[in-house]
Amino acid sequence: MKHIKTNEFLQMERNYRANLINSIGGFKSVVLIGTKSTIGNENLAVFSSLFHLGADPALCGIVVRPCDEKQNTLGNIVQNKHYTINHILSDFFKQAHQTSAKYLEGESEFEKVGLTTQFIDDFQAPFVKESVIKFGCELVQKMDIELNGTSILIGKIVSVLVPEDVLLEDGFIDIERAGSITLSGLDTYHRTQKIARLSYAKTDRSIQEL
Repeated sequence: MKHIKTNEFLQMERNYRANLINSIGGFKSVVLIGTKSTIGNENLAVFSSLFHLGADPALCGIVVRPCDEKQNTLGNIVQNKHYTINHILSDFFKQAHQTSAKYLEGESEFEKVGLTTQFIDDFQAPFVKESVIKFGCELVQKMDIELNGTSILIGKIVSVLVPEDVLLEDGFIDIERAGSITLSGLDTYHRTQKIARLSYAKTDRSIQEL
């Protein structure tokens, strides 16, 4: 067992430290976030920082690394307030990963990586057509984190698109049946295999498999 202490972090090579800290937390959601600038340029970026914040109201958050608020994910969300979150499938995970490349401002990652924009109803941000599960969000709060210069963007979920065959009677979405994949570290993608879905935990009854 290797024991690494905090004073050793700063002595590590930068990429080694990034790989270590990004993978230690285990599997993470990995999604594509679609946005559009005020002048109509479309942007697409892969994120592994999505987290659930609450169901009533329906809120989720993403962590955005320090950057200028230009024609990028952060700038487009702050200016237009709308963005989409799209699940990634094994069919196009390499294209999704490629969106993390540093394309020039104003270039469309949709076009560069070969994914398709999809505008639904009057929602102002593009969805990924190839994605099976996707939802649209409206920015309600931006929280700047002084510790490392990142920002947390809190979005209200205003539109959900999910196939009927993966939406169960009790509202549970079977993301494994949908083919959604997950991520560990910065660059390792995984398919999932369900162990079991369990009953709500209570002190007066044992756990049951559903």
